[in-house]
Amino acid sequence: MDEDAAAGRRRGTVAGAHAVTSTDVVVIGAGCAGLSAATTLVEAGARVVVVEARPIAGGRTFATEDRSTGDWVDNGQHVLFGCYHDTLAYLSRIGTRQKLMVQSSLAVPMVDMNGRQSELRCPALPSPLQLVAGALAWDALTWRERLAITGLGRALRRSAPPPPPDQTVRAWLTRHGQPARLCDLLWEPLAVAALNQPIDQATATTFVEVVRRMLGPGSDDAALVIPAESLTHVLVDPAVKFIEAGGGEVRRGAPARVSVGPGGVAGVEVRGQVVTAPVVVSSAPWHALAGLFAPMPEVLVPLATRAAAMQSVPIVTVNLWFDRPVLGRPFVGLPGRAFQWVFDKRRVSPGQATHLSLVCSGATDVVGLDNDAIVERAHRELAAAVPAASRARLVRATAVRERRATFSLAAGEPARPACVTPLPGFLLAGDWTDTGLPATIESAVSSGHRAAKAALAFLRT
Repeated sequence: MDEDAAAGRRRGTVAGAHAVTSTDVVVIGAGCAGLSAATTLVEAGARVVVVEARPIAGGRTFATEDRSTGDWVDNGQHVLFGCYHDTLAYLSRIGTRQKLMVQSSLAVPMVDMNGRQSELRCPALPSPLQLVAGALAWDALTWRERLAITGLGRALRRSAPPPPPDQTVRAWLTRHGQPARLCDLLWEPLAVAALNQPIDQATATTFVEVVRRMLGPGSDDAALVIPAESLTHVLVDPAVKFIEAGGGEVRRGAPARVSVGPGGVAGVEVRGQVVTAPVVVSSAPWHALAGLFAPMPEVLVPLATRAAAMQSVPIVTVNLWFDRPVLGRPFVGLPGRAFQWVFDKRRVSPGQATHLSLVCSGATDVVGLDNDAIVERAHRELAAAVPAASRARLVRATAVRERRATFSLAAGEPARPACVTPLPGFLLAGDWTDTGLPATIESAVSSGHRAAKAALAFLRT
């Protein structure tokens, strides 16, 4: 290299070529997976550049300010559990763990299709005693149904054989003696919320893992945990500030292409600039993986082919503003309806929001409707379940579609990939990787932590 070119590289430019910067790790994507990876790397002393194609950070977890009301409106309601250990560690790292509404124990109010109100309340007891005690006290169930829940404990033990890989959640529940009404009232709302698919479609393996984690070993593992401020304020912006305070960089509106050299990844190209790095962590979703390369390296073709074949499942959220409070509780389950849960943001995020959020998971039959039809259905179902909503005046409504909210957990879907790929230095993060969990915040954050650990090991070699 001549002296002018060498001097240019030291200044961050290459004579007659793109501007060049160098770092230890480039993280593609600023959702929960990418941010958890980046904050872990920064905490460990690595130099990190995060590149996000969209103009805002957060991926599928963010909020925007509603111009009409001033409310911060999440793109979809997210509920955590006490067993989300990776997520809680991430929030502790970025300084927002105190911005959570935490139940002392699992308590789930519900209104069934007949309008009957009840509550499943599990006391803070060691697993699985909390579920047994809660089931025995739940007056919405017959004694046969209560005993059926207690009988499921053996199948949920870690030592129990796993479900067959193609067995649906409903088939697994039926095999273990769960009556149809109990599935409708309890297991399907829980499964749809966790897996984003009906129990007749989703396979049981991941569902069993979710329930096992909820039921132990800690007495608070089943406790519901809800962000008490918007997703942006709890999960996203503080992480960006943490990265920047640690010497890292977060670039928004920065679509990236991975550069590949003779020995593996060489960095990324972003809007005419080259960022060189021995490690690239991609937290892009499954459907965006192929767009990171041109051309696709031969060693990644099988992985990219599987990712492209993964099916997506939508979620629809409707936000309703009434002229008065109508719910009286932070959230209520609405089993048997298209919109399975309603959250009162006045109680969840006081001072930040005044609306109700109704969530339709597994929204394949709803996502294609126009906004008016979606809002009308949500309003009608809420009014039928909560009489106060029928007496209040609806003053504003919005519908939010996440058409590719999660990957499908149906039988026959491609295997989810590991963190480490055949291309040296190229690592994967994201809820769609093989975490053993469904497409949740915990899965995303856990994958980011795994990717950061693998990146640090690669840098040390």
